[in-house]
Amino acid sequence: MNSKVNNEMANNLNNNQVKKSTTMNANENTSKPEAALSFECRQLSKSYQQGPITTPVLSNLDLAVKAGELVAIVGSSGCGKSTFLHLAGALDTPSAGEVFINGVNIHQLSEKQRAKFRNQHIGFIYQFHHLMMEFSAQENVAMPLLIRGDSPKDALAQAQVMLEQVGLSHRSHHRPSELSGGERQRVAIARALVTKPSLILADEPTGNLDFDTAKQIYQLLQTLNRTVNTSFVIVTHDLTLAAKMDRQLRLEHGHLKPLADTSPSNLEQVQNEQRQAEES
Repeated sequence: MNSKVNNEMANNLNNNQVKKSTTMNANENTSKPEAALSFECRQLSKSYQQGPITTPVLSNLDLAVKAGELVAIVGSSGCGKSTFLHLAGALDTPSAGEVFINGVNIHQLSEKQRAKFRNQHIGFIYQFHHLMMEFSAQENVAMPLLIRGDSPKDALAQAQVMLEQVGLSHRSHHRPSELSGGERQRVAIARALVTKPSLILADEPTGNLDFDTAKQIYQLLQTLNRTVNTSFVIVTHDLTLAAKMDRQLRLEHGHLKPLADTSPSNLEQVQNEQRQAEES
């Protein structure tokens, strides 16, 4: 009898411990922070209308990017790469489809909400710098931090650190008109990186840079990727850069296709095809 009671008590104790453990695990799971970024496009389409003529650019495009993943997109000029980046960054509205960042459908946000979301989660790098000519390099880099509410002192200090990382600490107080083309682009890259965003959308980020500077910038992007688990979607003609990404995709006829073969001979063939498409 006592043995039976003891067994029942032991079983009840074990069951309670299992329930307690399950509850604790569930609580732990719900309290864990979500991944820095989950970027996904679902059936994304974009067409432009000019009178009776409809020009499709993207057609039912799907893409999923894991947190911390580096993805390169290649394609000939005019294939829709910049259009895709504008839709991915909530700078333009799709004709159809959805874009999710951190589980948020960004095109369901109001204009004000989208602007705040971009500042907190997305960094943009373009081939051309788009700097504000009346401000110094340091002030340009600090601008996203000031917009989100950081104090001027802290924002300028962080901007100076980022300028040092792109090799421009000695030019921090110069205005864009006093900088070379390559220096202006490096300031623009520093500005995109200064907030340590979850996602970087880059349109030819090394297109206007010399080889050594481009290599330095790529190393900086790798460092940021490792330290803050940032995802990168990089549109580029630089197939050498594309080959160093985790994944390579080709945008063609409005769709993304894997570029499985990144051997030098195949990359050369892809580059030749891009040139032919641009010349035709």
